[in-house]
Amino acid sequence: MKNKYIFFYTKENCPLCVEAEELLIMLNKKDIPIIKKNIYSSDELLEKYQLMIPVIQYNQIELFGEQLNIEDIDRLLNG
Repeated sequence: MKNKYIFFYTKENCPLCVEAEELLIMLNKKDIPIIKKNIYSSDELLEKYQLMIPVIQYNQIELFGEQLNIEDIDRLLNG
């Protein structure tokens, strides 16, 4: 079953997060709703993602850090 949302895990003062979010918005051709979560809003998120952000999660697949490039994000979102 496909997700109805894209989860974007981020934090403040993260230039790589800003770049990844811009790519995510640009490549989201199906206008899938994006749920943006600051990893500092939850101890669980912080523990899981603190060394990996930014993270895009869609259909139980996660892309993070250096994997966040045009080709990989486009493949994740648009097949």
